[in-house]
Amino acid sequence: MGRYVLRRLLQMIPVFIGSTLLIFLMVNVMGDPIAGLCGDKQCDAATSAQLKKEFGLDKPVWQQYLTYMGNVFTGDFGTAFNGQKVTELMATAFPVTIRLTIVAILIEIVVGITLGVITGLKRGRPVDTSVLLLSLVVISVPTFVTGLLLQLLLGVEWGWIKPSVSTDATFGELLVPGLVLASVSLAYVTRLTRTSIAENRRSDYVRTAVAKGLPRRRVIVRHLLRNSLIPVVTFIGTDIGALMGGAIVTERIFNIHGVGYQLYQGILRQNTQTVVGFVTVLVLVFLAANLIVDLLYAVLDPRIRYA
Repeated sequence: MGRYVLRRLLQMIPVFIGSTLLIFLMVNVMGDPIAGLCGDKQCDAATSAQLKKEFGLDKPVWQQYLTYMGNVFTGDFGTAFNGQKVTELMATAFPVTIRLTIVAILIEIVVGITLGVITGLKRGRPVDTSVLLLSLVVISVPTFVTGLLLQLLLGVEWGWIKPSVSTDATFGELLVPGLVLASVSLAYVTRLTRTSIAENRRSDYVRTAVAKGLPRRRVIVRHLLRNSLIPVVTFIGTDIGALMGGAIVTERIFNIHGVGYQLYQGILRQNTQTVVGFVTVLVLVFLAANLIVDLLYAVLDPRIRYA
């Protein structure tokens, strides 16, 4: 196991470098970031040159990237164009988005897997058909429609929640935004679990467990569910990074100042340092989540062993 983890960590290095290089190049071709610092008027040549020199934008792109990566390894993600350190923005944004992601993931796991197990065990029955139709509706409706609808009904019409989240962004305030963020993924988790349970019910090891006279609950939890969760764990593991980076719409609707909000502001103002810094951390989150998923395979399926 230790050798496998070490090998995977070494494999992450070129993936990390390639991903950050691609992001750095894409962000740097969005336009002239200095143009947005002078408001509606165009910066004069002297001011533009001074700003480019100050932020290191007068150097070739490859040299900017090497300088940036060298600073990243020392914990310096650069300075935003408003003079604020990117690490300071991260310190305020990431805790909020992490709490939002935790809520969304818990909803996916608890509700999605529960509904998937129920429909998988009752395949073809009315409850299965109803949940499948509901999941199709959830997948078909865009997130911004779901968010605005819940905000209007629960926040404005019925007054059950605050229409916008406060700056504290407690777990209680993030329940509805977390449900909105997890809605589409929740439907996929339900369908994945349902399909996997339905297929594995006919497996030999399940028939053997039933023939031994084991209690139904133990057959489902210890044998059927454990092996059926492998594709679900794969999806949820990769979905962690997607939820953190894809929360832009949800955070805008509920006025949550998290990672999505900062990315939106960075893109809007062409603030390359902010965008590249936040996306760099998200790449690390993706890589770490994939490694954890691979290690969980051996926990769920004893037949899987890593050398």
